[in-house]
Amino acid sequence: MSAASNGQRTTGNGQPATANRTAAADNRAKSTRIERLFIPGPSGRLEALLEWIPDTQPRLAAVVCHPHPLYGGTMHTKAVFRAAKAALSLGLPTLRFNFRGVGKSEGGFAQGIGERDDARAAIDFLSERFPARPQVCMGFSFGSWVGLSVGAADSRVAALVGLGVPADSYDFSFLVPVTKPKLIVQGSEDVHGPHDRVMQLFSSLAEPKEIHWVEGADHFFTGRLDEEQRAIQDFLRGLLDGTISITGPLIENYRI
Repeated sequence: MSAASNGQRTTGNGQPATANRTAAADNRAKSTRIERLFIPGPSGRLEALLEWIPDTQPRLAAVVCHPHPLYGGTMHTKAVFRAAKAALSLGLPTLRFNFRGVGKSEGGFAQGIGERDDARAAIDFLSERFPARPQVCMGFSFGSWVGLSVGAADSRVAALVGLGVPADSYDFSFLVPVTKPKLIVQGSEDVHGPHDRVMQLFSSLAEPKEIHWVEGADHFFTGRLDEEQRAIQDFLRGLLDGTISITGPLIENYRI
């Protein structure tokens, strides 16, 4: 678990680092391109939203998986939107998509098995659009179970982010031996991922790993979405600046 500092860091130009980052984020927001599109999926077209910044050379890309389709989960769920916003704020091309049967996506709910195929299709699409860029696979709730299981086994995915991990409902043992950098962001009052169960899972995971507890937050990070977003940004920033090391064949071929 990484340590946090309460001091204000400054940069070489004498300005606070947070001020520089805010200005850079504002510039990125002005030039961001938003593509509403369909990507080919195994059971038909998948509705998707790709956000990226033209005329840049991104060092990572991100895909975000949404919560359970049968309980109102979509790519526009607030926690999913905030995860995408965190990645985009650092210049990462970011893909959100609707699982089969959600929104305008074709097909129907497939018990997580078909949804894993949808996640693979999303990774395939992002790899074609941004070749040789390592990906970060993020998922919220059901989407963390689906997305992280796919990302853990895919060599194109360099890091994993689980949000509101439902450790009481799904088996996350597939994560135990995974040596890719991992972040879990969890509300301390999450009834679907109670503290003890999530800590038991986290303790079993191989390094590198981080966990961020959002104190007082429920499963959906109600009223605490800003902290969810900041935790993801800090993790991604660590990947980009080398504070968190990434290893593997893909990274050896494309250094970030």
